Amino acid sequence: MHYAILCYHSEEVVTAWTKEQNEEVMGRLEKVRHRIAKEGKLGPVARLLPTTAATTLRKDRDAPLILDGPFAETKEQFLGFYIVDVADLDEALGIARELGEANPGGAFEVRPLAVYYPAGV
Repeated sequence: MHYAILCYHSEEVVTAWTKEQNEEVMGRLEKVRHRIAKEGKLGPVARLLPTTAATTLRKDRDAPLILDGPFAETKEQFLGFYIVDVADLDEALGIARELGEANPGGAFEVRPLAVYYPAGV
């Protein structure tokens, strides 16, 4: 079963980290990624750039509206994701717990994926 582990955190907190603090957190996360990859359970992983680099297309009107920045105004922002291929939700939650220990604060949303492959692939 494929799960997405969506990572949320206060962008103000994350962007205030020193280079050393950022490297420390990323190093701890790398240990978790390495273990999951070694087990053959890790899919794509991405860290998103800050919301100041985002553009949102709103298609709730005839002419789409394009806005700078994210649509949601929240304290925590979507910062990145992990795709894991594990046996069940309990295993995905275990990985989310490890990620939470490596990067305290914020939230990790675990959501099952419906994976689609192009015809003939």
